[in-house]
Order: sequence, then C-alpha cells, then structure tokens
Amino acid sequence: MKWNETIKANLEVFHSILRKEWKTFFVILLSNIIFAFAVNYFTLPYRFPDLGVSGLAVLSNYLFGISPSWVIFIGNMLLILWGRKSLNLRFLLITLLSICTFSLFIPVFKNIPLNLPQDKFMATVITGLLKGLAIGMLFSVGGSSGGLDIVAMVMRRRHGVEVGRFSIFINLFLLAFSIGVVGLESVVYGAVGLYIFGVTLDNVTRNFDKRKQAIIITNIPDEVCVFITSKGKGVTRFEGKGAYTGQSRPVLLSLLEPRQVVQLKQFLQERDPKAFVSICDATEVLGQGFKSWKSL
Repeated sequence: MKWNETIKANLEVFHSILRKEWKTFFVILLSNIIFAFAVNYFTLPYRFPDLGVSGLAVLSNYLFGISPSWVIFIGNMLLILWGRKSLNLRFLLITLLSICTFSLFIPVFKNIPLNLPQDKFMATVITGLLKGLAIGMLFSVGGSSGGLDIVAMVMRRRHGVEVGRFSIFINLFLLAFSIGVVGLESVVYGAVGLYIFGVTLDNVTRNFDKRKQAIIITNIPDEVCVFITSKGKGVTRFEGKGAYTGQSRPVLLSLLEPRQVVQLKQFLQERDPKAFVSICDATEVLGQGFKSWKSL
C-alpha cells in the first residue's frame, strides 16, 4: 500500500511538472536535436574531439566503431543512478529527456545523407555555432544535457566542488587523450570549434536573458504606467526629489524588451517631450514574467 501511494504521488508531481513546463521541454527537445545534428554531420565525419560524455562517445566511435548513441545513453543512465539521491525530480526529467532525444537522433541522422563541406575549418565553425546555439537554448530554460552536468551537480551538492574547475579539469584530460586517437591536427581544429562554441554559448545565453532597464521621470507618470502595463510589463513607482529644485516628482522603473523601449520613446515623444529617460542593458532578469528561479 505504501509503495502504491509513493508511485501515485510521484506520478502526480510528474504530471504537474509536464503541465507547467511544456515549453521548457519543447526547447530541450529542439536543442538536443540540433546538438545531435552537429555531432553527426560536423564532428564524427572529420574525427574532431568533443567534451564530456559526448567526447567519450566520439572517441569510442573512432577507436571501436561503437555508435555514440549507445555510449551516451548507457553512460548517462549510470551517472543518473549514481547521483539520483542528490538530484531533484525536475532535474532528472529534464536530463532524461535530453539523453533520450540526443541518443535517438544520432542514428536517425546517420541514415540521412548530407553534402558536407570539404574544408575542415568551415566544419569547425559550423559545429561550434550549432553546439553553442543548442546548449545556449538548453541553459536558457534551466536544462541539462546530462553527462558532466550530472557529475558537476552531484559533486557541488555533496562536496562543494566548483563546477567550472571540475569541468575544465575533465575536459582538458579528454582533449589530451584525444591527441593519441585523432592526432594533433584534429585536436587543434576541435579546440577552435570549442572556442567558437564557448563564444556562441555566451552570446546566446545573454540574448535570451537580455532586457532593457528604463528609468523614467515624467510629468505624466500615471499615463506612462498605464502604457507600460498595457504592454504586459510591470512598472515600479518611487517618490523622488530634485536635489537642485527641491521639487518632488515620481521616478518610474521598468524592465522592457528592446521593441517596447522603442514604443515607450515614441509615446513619450508625443505625450511628454520634456521627460527624462535613461535606458541601460539588464543582462539577466529573474522573477515573475522573466527568467524563472527554477532555471538556476
């Protein structure tokens, strides 16, 4: 009876997560399809190295001809079993979806012919861009690709190990080992691809979270508040006082999308040309209506 109640409770939690976060799961599905496409068409044919569990899978393919999908799936399942007590249900669901999607589409793409570029450098650039885009999308919704993400998460929670240092150490070891398998030239090309991957990843994650912070001092604060809220954004009102004039005047603060900033300036130009507006970039915004705290 107790076992049945536990299963029922877990199923209810599972259903609740799916209902609330279907958009998250869609992004995870799409990003892993892009990542599998990049590995299958722009890593394996050129014998480039890769990182994490994907890197081990690629090396096993070069050495023994084993399909990367099997190594990735089995390796990640073992890691999940090892760290399951330290991981929450949401993280496990996201990771399982990533693993299954990636492992499924590697053999699917293998059976679809594609004219590949002959230039290795071009292939390096393409693989870096595609992988950076895919993982950036994944990170933007708090997703996990499995592999070292699982190990890093468990090590941080159990022993306080810094994720960045841990990942660098493991990946440097994989790159060094790859020299003996694919040769120095391929490792150099792979390192260039990984640099492009890192730059693309940083830019994608910043653009997903980027908002414009607007500070507004106007003679029509009520009308401006109505205008901003009509665009689906919140606005906070402070009571300010001019240091020179001593005049009290409301100060409005809002976080907007770039196109909404343009609309706001047009509105103020028409209704209050003497308004003061300061616009700056907010590279990461957490809270209701923006990036969820769950994605951290």
